[in-house]
Amino acid sequence: MTQFGYRSLGFGSGGAKVPTGLEATGPDGAEGVEDGDYKYHIFTATKTGANGFSVSAVGAVYNTVEYLVIAGGAGGGSQRAAGAGAGGMLTATGLSVSVQDYNVTIGAGGAGATSSGGAAGSAGANSVFSSITSTGGGGGGSWIAGGGSGGSGGGGAQDAASSPGSGTAGQGNDGGSSDTSGGGSYPTGGGGGKGAAGESITTGDVAGAGGVGGTSGITGSTVYYAGGGGGGVYTSGTGGAGGTGGGGAGGTQTVGAAGTANLGGGGGGGSDNSSGLSGGAGGSGYVVIRYKFQSY
Repeated sequence: MTQFGYRSLGFGSGGAKVPTGLEATGPDGAEGVEDGDYKYHIFTATKTGANGFSVSAVGAVYNTVEYLVIAGGAGGGSQRAAGAGAGGMLTATGLSVSVQDYNVTIGAGGAGATSSGGAAGSAGANSVFSSITSTGGGGGGSWIAGGGSGGSGGGGAQDAASSPGSGTAGQGNDGGSSDTSGGGSYPTGGGGGKGAAGESITTGDVAGAGGVGGTSGITGSTVYYAGGGGGGVYTSGTGGAGGTGGGGAGGTQTVGAAGTANLGGGGGGGSDNSSGLSGGAGGSGYVVIRYKFQSY
């Protein structure tokens, strides 16, 4: 195992030495992935106590972490229903940590609605690390229920009672709306994503696309997370595309597609035939913690 870097406090070989980087383990005591002088730990399931992020020594020079915290995406609505909002996404550097065990909570994705009478999808659950909480996505609306608010908001459907949900500032964006005049394939709005609002629809036979997610390079390569779900349609037309970053596509005489697990994507809205009422489930959340563990 790579040794930690140390800094001498004093002159000559007799000076006391203290670690300059963090010493920590990740899920179930895992050593983590080394990336040069850095390590990162990936959490795809809730871990508590010593099985969470366990800091055993805080460096004299480096005592902060970078984080990516993504909540669970919401479920799509049922019966000519809108796409769901993605889970909230928060990422930053410079979060101070101390010697202790940190619980890491991974939010579950919300269930897609299944009612034949139309219903909004269920909200996603929050993800938490230290003082950072990302908010679960808002469920996709249906023709009788509005989109939910959350990390990103669920889309609205083609009815005056089905307005889109709102996103949380800094975490995601609003759901898209749908023209309430009725007729045609009743295209619905897309769910919001981290990078953009869900697509709003006023005319045509294609439902709104989910909002694009946001990017992070915390694991060494750029990845999209937290894309919104696409809106569903009636018995004709085309469901909206899922937003890049794990958003599920909207139903085209089918059930809505599920959001991608561990990307926090919103589920797609369900269509309106006997086999396609249900909305897609939301994708579960994700947490990554990165820090400098050695220095020379």
